[in-house]
Amino acid sequence: MDGAEVSAEVHDGMLVLSQALTDDGSLLPALASYAAGRMLKEDAVLAYGEGGAFLWQSAPADSDEHGLLRLFETFMDSVDWWRARMDALAGREEAPAPETVMIRP
Repeated sequence: MDGAEVSAEVHDGMLVLSQALTDDGSLLPALASYAAGRMLKEDAVLAYGEGGAFLWQSAPADSDEHGLLRLFETFMDSVDWWRARMDALAGREEAPAPETVMIRP
């Protein structure tokens, strides 16, 4: 989502990126149903706090330029994925087709 604010903070030697996703509590159960599977696939984590649901991801604060670039790129890919799910849940878009794995003999 263009124009959305990404927060970057350093805690205990880790650079933590985060972005608010929604304060709509009605979307939380559906979003939570995706969380375990996404944690297996990506490093970004869905969390819930005072302001609602947000996504965060961290890397060592002393990462080189390539590491920081990779952190930002993968985080923003995750944000896009979660935003697409929220849009589909809110009825603003058609839900994307689930990824299908076919095993052939």
